[in-house]
Amino acid sequence: MYYFPEPPYFLLVAGLFASMTSGLAFQATLKQKVYEWSKNRSTRTLAEMRGSQLLLPFLGISGGVCVFLGAGLEVFGFPSWLSYIISVPLTIFISILVWSQLRQVLIQLERGGSKALDLDMFR
Repeated sequence: MYYFPEPPYFLLVAGLFASMTSGLAFQATLKQKVYEWSKNRSTRTLAEMRGSQLLLPFLGISGGVCVFLGAGLEVFGFPSWLSYIISVPLTIFISILVWSQLRQVLIQLERGGSKALDLDMFR
């Protein structure tokens, strides 16, 4: 008789929960910092946004997504070692891309103000 391992549904839900709660913390911190910046237009506030106040929730999002992806692959029958070999580099790569894009937006905001982010021109 062949034994099928039980899929890690708990890790799937825990990873999703961790990334969602970290995302809410990231959103609240980002909104607060942008509001502070819009009131005083200080480049110091924008420089602080690149610090640990945003990095810690972002790492929580990334860790939760990594666990979610790994457990999701295990649900579909991949072995644990292979699912995390796939999910860890993928999560690191995407996290680096998103963080660098956020840095570029903050630099652009610092140089040209909120008018530098004219998103209506893409309509």
